[in-house]
Amino acid sequence: MAVPWEEYFRLALEKTPRAEKTPVHEDNYISHATQLLEKKQEMVEMEETLQAKKEEFKVKMAALKQRREALEQKEGALKESMIRFDKFLKDTEAKQNRALRRAEEERRKEAEAEALEEELEGLVQKKERLERTMNKYRPFAQYLEQVVAQSEEFQEIPELMARFGGLADIQAILAEREQALHQALEEARLELLRLVEDKNDEVLRQNNRLADLQLRLEEVRTEALQWESRWVHIQNTAAQKTLLLGRIKMAALNLYQKVCKQRKEVPALAMEDTEGQLEQVQLCFQDLSAMLAKSHQGDPRPPADR
Repeated sequence: MAVPWEEYFRLALEKTPRAEKTPVHEDNYISHATQLLEKKQEMVEMEETLQAKKEEFKVKMAALKQRREALEQKEGALKESMIRFDKFLKDTEAKQNRALRRAEEERRKEAEAEALEEELEGLVQKKERLERTMNKYRPFAQYLEQVVAQSEEFQEIPELMARFGGLADIQAILAEREQALHQALEEARLELLRLVEDKNDEVLRQNNRLADLQLRLEEVRTEALQWESRWVHIQNTAAQKTLLLGRIKMAALNLYQKVCKQRKEVPALAMEDTEGQLEQVQLCFQDLSAMLAKSHQGDPRPPADR
């Protein structure tokens, strides 16, 4: 587990007796010492840059002086050439134009030199500001030197600053991880709320569907009771029809047996052949009807007299 850098420095300083009272706000001293080291490094870089600019300025000024001398010599030669070679006026004008361009270039060089002088002045002022800043943070550097002298772990201030930087980086990484975990937890919470809401909606839909199914079940039960009542009625009707049919068959069988007995014949039809029995009975009735008709034709008296 990472130890906060304030606790780390406190434990490191408590290992050896302190020569003098340690400032209370160590983080401010370390921060100022870091700035002091950065300012020192910046001062060194500025000194090197300033020295390079000075050398560059000297070289450019020497070159400028040589160019001026050469230009003066060329201008004198140009004048002599203009006097001697009037007939080559065009050539002379061209050379003059070239000389003018060179003069313009020289003026540009002079402008650059002035700009370099201004830049040099600005660098000097910046150097003075850095020196004032370094003097301002010098007590913090001295404090860091005392801390390193009293510490057994660190030999140089950069080692101490490197350790402090590492702890600060770890603290930043832990803070980022904590923020990421918090964000992930919030996203998970929102997802859970969404799932719960979806589940509640699904439960509500299922409850509505269950209510519809229960209503449909009641309707089906009612319809089933109606059909059961109809089925019982149909069964009762069928039983009555079956009983009536049995009676009709028995009556037809009795009539058939009487017809056979009247004719003095043995019943040839099966007991289940009700249609054949009825046909035989019908034939018997037809024969009787014919006989009655013939008897009515032979005896004109009414039946009552006979």
